[in-house]
Amino acid sequence: MIELTKNQLNTYSRQILDDYDSKNPSTIFKDKITISNEDAWRIQSTVTDLRQKRGEEVIGYKIGCVSKDTQLKMGFTKPAWGRLWKHELYPDGVTLEKTNYSNPAMEAEFGIVLNRDLTPELVNLDYILASIETIHPIIEIHNLVFNGNPPFGAELLANNAIHAGVVIGKPTTGNIQSQITDLKLIFDKEIIDTWLDKKWPNNMVSEVEWLVKEQSKIGNILKKGDLILTGAYGLPIPINDKKLIEVTSSLFGNVSATFQ
Repeated sequence: MIELTKNQLNTYSRQILDDYDSKNPSTIFKDKITISNEDAWRIQSTVTDLRQKRGEEVIGYKIGCVSKDTQLKMGFTKPAWGRLWKHELYPDGVTLEKTNYSNPAMEAEFGIVLNRDLTPELVNLDYILASIETIHPIIEIHNLVFNGNPPFGAELLANNAIHAGVVIGKPTTGNIQSQITDLKLIFDKEIIDTWLDKKWPNNMVSEVEWLVKEQSKIGNILKKGDLILTGAYGLPIPINDKKLIEVTSSLFGNVSATFQ
């Protein structure tokens, strides 16, 4: 596959950003363009530069496609990651407008906030656990749109892992010992998906070390105060006509959002 030229990279990146602003994502893929995953990462980074130049702020990262089945479906051999943006971070109980999203779809997961910068050479499970300030239940919002041909990995990466926002629950602090929890995704009081017997910390932070090393390859360091979404256990589920979205965890609490 031929690498994108600089002009192509800039053209695609500006169109991705225009699509984001107009709430009509991924129009470039309607022409069934074919790009490599590596070029898709380059597009995501170029769009990031454009957004930062106009004053937007990265506040952390999401880990996605943690299951091998999802990776196979997307044409990956490893997870994916995307940036989190300050103006897309919302508090528990927020009310949001569906019209600000394209096919809004939700995932239930956990997030951690770091208490120090992470040194890639030192990273292991114990180091990561000692670097966690707080743990949160999370609703992750996606624009679930794919216009290209499968597998959709490059399209997903170019569109910042189809990330569209985070609703963050109240923090759990302190030294959380190894414990079992559940996690539920609920639409209008109906349980949509449930995950049982998830063990803290192994099932929650298993891919954070991978993220740290991936970021170090491009000169990024995960910093104190960064929010890291540790990875969902299922695929994004469209809310369609549903309004009240809740995520509950027996160990880490609850978070909700209303879409009107």
